[in-house]
Amino acid sequence: MRKAQVKRKTRETDIVVELNLYGSGQAKVKTGIAFFDHMLTSLARHALLDLTLRAKGDLEVDQHHTVEDVGLVLGQAVKQALGDRKGIARFGSAAAPMDDALVLAAVDLGGRPYLAYELILKGRRVRAFDTELMVEFFRALAQGAAMNLHIRQLAGRNTHHLIEAAFKATACALRQAVAKEPRARGVPSTKGVI
Repeated sequence: MRKAQVKRKTRETDIVVELNLYGSGQAKVKTGIAFFDHMLTSLARHALLDLTLRAKGDLEVDQHHTVEDVGLVLGQAVKQALGDRKGIARFGSAAAPMDDALVLAAVDLGGRPYLAYELILKGRRVRAFDTELMVEFFRALAQGAAMNLHIRQLAGRNTHHLIEAAFKATACALRQAVAKEPRARGVPSTKGVI
């Protein structure tokens, strides 16, 4: 069972994540940032992972610490749940449309963290959410999970639609990458280790 529980407590945030990579898309998310909760719930739904995430952060200061640390802890939970990564597909990619927006995401769970992020978000905020923090979230997610993550905008102008398409595309790519590959023997690497 690819499950994990990760906690992180600092002076700025207190985060607990419980994750089942082979779930059914159930999510219980509370970060104190409504739009971010909606995006994380969408990520769980479309990645078909079960996610319980509770985050308390210094939102009176800024959303930055909460958003970045949630990305880091969620990534660490993915990494922990993958274990030795034996029997997984390793790679995944998906393009997700959301009205005018079309975003491509590609994932490699090969153990090397990297983010290539190409979203042009013209709106500074979606409701109270600071859109500049999207790159921080995805960078921390990639780092925590030790994965390559490429996110590329193919079309679109609406900031809300672009962000939601990015989360959905990432979710679908992650679902493919963590999928059990019945023909695989060992880890999916010519090196014999990830």
